[in-house]
Amino acid sequence: MRLTCMFSFILLFGAAGLVVFIHLQDPEEIVHQQTPALHISQRESAEALSWHGAAPSQPGSHREEINSMRLHKRRRRFVIKKSPILISMNSSALSLPTLKSEDRNNNKWKSLYQIQRERKRIMRETCSKYKSNNRRIITPYHVSRIFVEDKYRVLYCEVPKAGCSNWKRVLMVLNGLASSTKDIQHNTVHYGNYLKKLDGFDRKGIYHRLNTYTKMLFIREPFEKLVSAFRDKFEHPNNYYHPVFGKAIISRYRANATKEALRTGSGVKFKEFIQYLLDVHRPVGMDIHWDHVNRLCSPCLIDYDFVGKFESMEEDANFFLHLIGAPQNLTFPKFKDRHSNDERTTTKITQQYFAQLSPSQRQRSYDFYYMDYLMFNYSKPFEDLY
Repeated sequence: MRLTCMFSFILLFGAAGLVVFIHLQDPEEIVHQQTPALHISQRESAEALSWHGAAPSQPGSHREEINSMRLHKRRRRFVIKKSPILISMNSSALSLPTLKSEDRNNNKWKSLYQIQRERKRIMRETCSKYKSNNRRIITPYHVSRIFVEDKYRVLYCEVPKAGCSNWKRVLMVLNGLASSTKDIQHNTVHYGNYLKKLDGFDRKGIYHRLNTYTKMLFIREPFEKLVSAFRDKFEHPNNYYHPVFGKAIISRYRANATKEALRTGSGVKFKEFIQYLLDVHRPVGMDIHWDHVNRLCSPCLIDYDFVGKFESMEEDANFFLHLIGAPQNLTFPKFKDRHSNDERTTTKITQQYFAQLSPSQRQRSYDFYYMDYLMFNYSKPFEDLY
């Protein structure tokens, strides 16, 4: 009798230990046990987008998909509730919007189309060479900077200082929220919450839009974008960047700082700003205005259908609007709505700012943005960089 009780106790103890082990496992690992890892190549062919735990949709695989989903439901109770929403992505169903038949004999459209193909090729090859994304798992965080326009089925990843204010104006006009881009004020664009973000949708909504909408982003030469951000945030009155970033930067990097500078955070010098940027122990965190495009938009996880450049903004933007069938009277706005009296940040102005730095600081700054330079095919901004 005593032996039987001891045996039963051992069995119960073992079962309890198994349950505890399952609950302590990494939720991502549990999910990955349900399906084999997806080895996905970047390509232009239309492929399905599948949720974790469900096999990619293929002809004749309906029964396997149902069985996989049932298995997922049975095991889902073991996944910790606070785990992130996991999405497993293939390439977009819209690799690049197709030229209309009447445009195929238009040399201008054909040339712009080939430019897009080349930009996407370089981006994919860079991702394939430097990024390990075989599983290609994205979470709502990865789509948190993507704005949604449902009428023309557009997803736009916001890159600050690369025309984002005017792109939001265009999206608002496309959505019928305004009749003209000129009617929309800066604060309305950024603080009006008129545009939806992709991470605000449920799983089904994210799934549908990533798989069927035209996804685009516009980028800018990294050093030029950085100088533009510095001029905007630190050379003009700003009740957020001065007290939050300016005070911390001056306190850490300026010797014999005045009490006024420490109190207000105004007057940050470009060299001090670069010291902050390159410091692995920054006194204050990163900001979207000088973060990498690679982190903002995750181009190695999300296959963008269109990659525009600030340097050719008017041509690229209007080509994109043509591809999606936007109204012919809608063109990309040229106006500069903040600090309109200031000269736009150009290559010449950028070089003047970086001339204030030592060769070592310029090199480290280039290393900091190296993946953006490589992925979007920008030339080295200084000859002495390696």
